[in-house]
Amino acid sequence: MASILNSYTFGDMNIDYLLYESGNVEWIIYPAEMNDRVRLPERKKHDGIVQIKLVGDDYPKGFVTGTTMRNSQTTRDLHYRKQEKYENEEAVRIDTVLEDRHGNRVTHHATWYKGYPVIASAVTFENCIDQLQKIEMLSSFSLSNLSPFNHENQPGNLFLSRLRSKWGMEGRLERKSIEYYQLEPSWKPSGAGIEKYGQIGSMPVRGYFPYFCVEDEQHQVAWAGQLAHPGSWQIEWYRLDEDLCVSGGLADRDYGQWLKTIRSGESFTTPTALLTVCSGDLDDASDRLTAFQKRALKLREQPNEQKLPVMFNEFCTTWGNPTEATITRDLERLKDKKIDYYIIDAGWYADQTLGWERNMGEWEVNPQQFPNGIDLVVQKIKEAKLVPGIWFEVETVGRDASVFTLIDHLLKKDGVPITTGDRRFWDMRDPWVRDYLRKKIINFIQNGHFGYLKIDYNDNFGVGFDHADSLGEGNREQLSATQDFFREIHQQCPELVIENCSSGGHRLEPSMISLTDISSFSDAHETVSIPIIAANLHRVMLPQQSLVWAVLRKNDTKQRIFYSLINTFLGRMCLSGDIHELNSDQWKTIEDGIQFYNKIKPIVRDGKTYRYGKPVLSYRNPVGTQGIVRYHTEKKEALIIVHCFKEGRRIHLPLNFKKYTLIDSFGQNQQIKIEENEFGIEFTFSEDYQAVALIISET
Repeated sequence: MASILNSYTFGDMNIDYLLYESGNVEWIIYPAEMNDRVRLPERKKHDGIVQIKLVGDDYPKGFVTGTTMRNSQTTRDLHYRKQEKYENEEAVRIDTVLEDRHGNRVTHHATWYKGYPVIASAVTFENCIDQLQKIEMLSSFSLSNLSPFNHENQPGNLFLSRLRSKWGMEGRLERKSIEYYQLEPSWKPSGAGIEKYGQIGSMPVRGYFPYFCVEDEQHQVAWAGQLAHPGSWQIEWYRLDEDLCVSGGLADRDYGQWLKTIRSGESFTTPTALLTVCSGDLDDASDRLTAFQKRALKLREQPNEQKLPVMFNEFCTTWGNPTEATITRDLERLKDKKIDYYIIDAGWYADQTLGWERNMGEWEVNPQQFPNGIDLVVQKIKEAKLVPGIWFEVETVGRDASVFTLIDHLLKKDGVPITTGDRRFWDMRDPWVRDYLRKKIINFIQNGHFGYLKIDYNDNFGVGFDHADSLGEGNREQLSATQDFFREIHQQCPELVIENCSSGGHRLEPSMISLTDISSFSDAHETVSIPIIAANLHRVMLPQQSLVWAVLRKNDTKQRIFYSLINTFLGRMCLSGDIHELNSDQWKTIEDGIQFYNKIKPIVRDGKTYRYGKPVLSYRNPVGTQGIVRYHTEKKEALIIVHCFKEGRRIHLPLNFKKYTLIDSFGQNQQIKIEENEFGIEFTFSEDYQAVALIISET
C-alpha cells in the first residue's frame, strides 16, 4: 500500500509523491481542480518514478526480456532517501533522492518553470561506490497510475496517441484505445503488455515524433509529453495489472545499443522530458507543451522574429544551382514586395556537373556561379532591403570534396567511415573539426554579414559509431557536440536568425527547436498535402516557428495561388518558385496574400488551434476537407483556414463566438459559399483544391 510522501501544486497541476512499504516512490500528476477525485492505488505492486537497469542486475519477468528493461531488479530495489525543494524567481525543482542496492544514488528532478504549464523531468545517476557501474537503461520520465480516477479502468476509456512521420508526410495522428495495443491485463497478471516505439539514429523524427498522449475520456483528462533529445530515443506504454504506465528516454541497450560506463564519483543525467496534464483532450494537452517553447524564444531575444518576417528561399527556384545571375533576377521582382529575408540555399559552393550534395564540406564559393564573389550578391540583397541568408549542412561532407578522405576526423563504425550515399559525417567531438567549422562557417557568416542561417541535415548515421562504451553512447555524444556547435554559433553571431532543417521535419523535437528561431516544417515543397502537415505540426511546435513553403509557378491559376499562400497562414510564410516569370495579376494575388498575412501575425504568434474535419487517409491524394480555427489567446479574434481536397464539398465549423464580425478574408472571391448560423459557420466549395481564410472578431 502507498502513503502520500509529499504533494505540490504547480500552476493548475498537482503532483502527489507516493511512498510504498518497499521504500520505492511513484508520482501522480493530475489537474489541481480534480484533487478530490484522485484515488490512491490499492495494490501491492508499484511502478517506480525512475526506470533503470544496471549491468549485472536481474532482468524483469513477464515474458518481456529483450523487449523492455522496465521494472528490472535495479528499479525494484530502489528505496527512498530524501526529497528536497529548490526555488528561485524562475522555477521550482523537486529532487527525489533514491538509493539502489549497491549504494548508488539516483535522483529524479521535476522542474516547474513558473508561468508555463509543463513539468520538466530528468534523472541523475551517481556512482557512489568504489567500482565501475554500467547503465544499460535509464528513463527520463516514468508515469504510472493512469488514470488515477478509477481503481479499475473501463474498456474503451483510455486512449493512446502518437504522431507518425516520414519524409514529406510529417505528423500523422494515430489515436487508439489501449485495448487495440493489447494493453489490458490478462486473466492473471503474469505477462506484461508493451507497446514500444522510438527512433534509432541522428534524425529524431523518423517514423515517429518523440511524443505521447494518454486520454481518460470518462473524466476528460489528458496527459502528454515530449522527449527533448536529438538522437535515438524510446517511449514505452506498459501494463501488467490495473496500472497503465508510460516511460521514455534514451533508446536502451536492447533497442538502441546504449551502454554507459560511470566511474566512481562520476554522474550522468538523462535528456529532459516535458510533461503536462489538463482537463481536456490531446489538443489541449499538446497546446500546453508547445506553449513551453515560448520560454526558449524569450531567452533568445530576437526582437525581429516577433514580427514574423516573410521569407523567400530560392531552392525551389534553382533546385540547388543559385548564381549571381539568378539572384540578381530574383531581386528585381522581390524588391518593394514586403518580403524580409532572401535565403541562398544549397549549391552556392558546388560544381554543378556533380550536383550540390557531392561538394559539401569545403565551403568555398564557386567562381563559375559567382564570378564577382558572394560579397557583391550580399550587397545586392541588402540594397533590395532584404536580409541575406545562406545554407550550410554543417555535420556532413560530400563524396567529391577533398575532406571526404580525412578519415581521422570522420565517424567510423568497425574502423570504416560511415558512408550513406554520397555523404560522410564529421566527428563533432573532434577539436580539429570544431576549429575547421569555425573558420569555414562562423567566419564566413561574420565576414559576409549574413543575417540568416539555414542549417540542414540530410542523412542519418544510424545507431552509432565506434566508441569505448557503446554505439548508442557515441550517438548521444556526437549529437550533444552538434548542439554545442549550434550554441557556439549563437554566441559568436548573437543577432543571427537560425533555421533548423533536416530534410524538412526530421529534427522537429524540443531540444533542436529551442536552439533555433525557425524550423522547416517539411520537404513537401509544393504538394497538395502541405496544409495537412502544417496543421498536424501545431501539436508539437509553435506555428510562429514553423516554416511553410508556398512554391509559386508561372502556370499556377489564381485558385492554386490562393491554395499555396493560405497554406503558409498555418505557420511562417516562405515563398519560392518561378517568381521572375509571374505576371502582374499573379503578383497582385501574392501581394494581397502577404498583406493578409501581416494582419494575422498576432494570431499566428499567440493563439490556440482547433482542427475540424475527418482524418485524411491519403496525403498524396487527399480526400475531404480540413478546417482550422485559431483563437487569439487575449484578443477576441480568430483566424479561420479552410481547405478543400478531392471530393470535399462542405464542412461545418463550430465557433466559440456567438456573434462575430468579418474583419477580412483572402480567397473568398472564388466560388465558395460561406453561410453563418447559430451553430457556427459552413463552407461549400465548388471545385477540388480550393482554400479560403477569414479573420473574425467577436461582437
